[in-house]
Amino acid sequence: MAKVLAVCISAEKGTAKTNAGKAEFVVRHGIKGDAHAGDWHRQVSLISHQKIEEFRARGARVEEGAFGENLIVDGIDFKSLPLGTILASGDVLLEITQIGKECHSHCAIFKSMGDCIMPREGAFARVLKGGIISVGDEMTVSNCQRR
Repeated sequence: MAKVLAVCISAEKGTAKTNAGKAEFVVRHGIKGDAHAGDWHRQVSLISHQKIEEFRARGARVEEGAFGENLIVDGIDFKSLPLGTILASGDVLLEITQIGKECHSHCAIFKSMGDCIMPREGAFARVLKGGIISVGDEMTVSNCQRR
């Protein structure tokens, strides 16, 4: 069973996010109070805890939210999920809309490590059904995909 380990937000773009412990997810918007929220396909960013730990094992010193991720989840390899996959956590439903992203300006992590995992391991989603997600909540992957 997958578990949410961090729920991170930031008020400004281009800054690391901070683990808020919980957040409100709003349909067609994203996370209330997060700088990346809006009516677009990358409302919520997710990364696997296992991928962060592998990166740390290579010497990276990264805290929760350092990649700009909203959700850190233990037990799901987001990179392996097809687009359209539905994730559920409590009442919240998220649809995977993108895997990875182009790194335009080489973030501080890239500058110190010569690499950053978010461009290839991160996933992005939009909110289909709103509600609250908190640290410790379970997350499941639906077998169906939205088309």
